[in-house]
Amino acid sequence: MTAEPSGRVYQNRPEIGFIADINPVLPFNIRKIVPAVDSGMLGRLEEIRLRALRPLALGLDTGDVFINESGQVVEDPQKAYLVTREDVERCLGLVSGSSIYALEEEIKNGFITIPGGHRVGITGKTVLESGRVKTVKYFSGINIRISREVIGSARPLLPRIIDREGGTIRHTMIFSPPRCGKTTVLRDAIRMISDGLPELGLPGQAVGLVDERSEIAGCYCGIPQRNVGLRTDVLDGCPKAEGMTMLLRSMGPSVIATDEIGGQDDVRALEEVLNAGVKVIFTVHGSSLEELAARPALNYLFRLGAVECFVQLGRDKRAGVVKGIFDAKNILKAGAIRCIN
Repeated sequence: MTAEPSGRVYQNRPEIGFIADINPVLPFNIRKIVPAVDSGMLGRLEEIRLRALRPLALGLDTGDVFINESGQVVEDPQKAYLVTREDVERCLGLVSGSSIYALEEEIKNGFITIPGGHRVGITGKTVLESGRVKTVKYFSGINIRISREVIGSARPLLPRIIDREGGTIRHTMIFSPPRCGKTTVLRDAIRMISDGLPELGLPGQAVGLVDERSEIAGCYCGIPQRNVGLRTDVLDGCPKAEGMTMLLRSMGPSVIATDEIGGQDDVRALEEVLNAGVKVIFTVHGSSLEELAARPALNYLFRLGAVECFVQLGRDKRAGVVKGIFDAKNILKAGAIRCIN
């Protein structure tokens, strides 16, 4: 395990962790390159980008770098490994098990999730049907986003979202722009809520997790590959709105968790959960509370006044930095959004 100065611990050692998940879906040429990259750099790896007829790029916590055939960083893009169309097509064939059409539902959403919870983003020419994306063809780019467990990443926010009197958590929204660690922090929060934190007055809770994109629990054949806690039940690959209702009616959760709430259906399902007295913790894409409030579905959720804590994440030298925790009592007071951290 690798520890940061902050005390965070990366569960996945690069040489035996995500490489074992990622290598099987990399085309042969690139499969030789990535493991040859410096181990310290692999520990900071966030993305592997394959763009047809352009240099192989790795996304690190400090920015992108180009890599040559020996796995070394090169300043001159002309000296980097040039990704071919065949590399892109072969990668997609490996991701899909040579049956790309079997994953049409995932492809039209722009990504496929592979074992371990890693997300494979896809670009190319879209095929429309009745004005909506049906599928993608002529694939031109792949972005493999590395999923990591960062044990302790949610520790800074847990004391502030726990309801000590009730022995549970407060209704909590975690928000940030992309690549700021929302899913990582949510996963760790679920783990701690599920296992309990006696020192903070939180007994273990029965958590129902709707993992629509298989990113949080990283299920393989239905079994979580990530540590989401001893008392967590996972609905893997299930649409959020349906999943929340299913868990509410069948599993008796004390807390329901999910990722990337946004549409009206999601908010209606959340409202049903809130009205049933079950606590919620979920994530939303957004840079500020004002931006979130401008969206009709989320504006309605704000006006319900049920969400008690709004946790804003950002990134400095790393993702998952808690930028602020806002008390919902002050959110609806114009010009009086108060940070309570």
